Amino acid sequence: MIWPALWRGLAENAVARHGVGIALACRAFGLSDIWHRYSPLLSDDNEQIADLLVGLTTARKTWGFGLSFLHLRNAQGHPCETTSGSTGSTANWD
Repeated sequence: MIWPALWRGLAENAVARHGVGIALACRAFGLSDIWHRYSPLLSDDNEQIADLLVGLTTARKTWGFGLSFLHLRNAQGHPCETTSGSTGSTANWD
């Protein structure tokens, strides 16, 4: 959905160009005040895991993402972590 990205861009523009405070920009565009502090944490393993998943789904056409994910986690022993969006806590599935 493009709307959240659009609202965030408008809020960033209001803060940068017009000197509006972050709290006011958030209220005006209906955003949480966390958007200006948030930066996604990217793992170096993401690209490797993505390549492995693409390779598995290419080789095993009947396997979907879920089965490929479970195969990587269980059969090949790759660490698979998920992040809960609301709390930011990480659950290690090993």
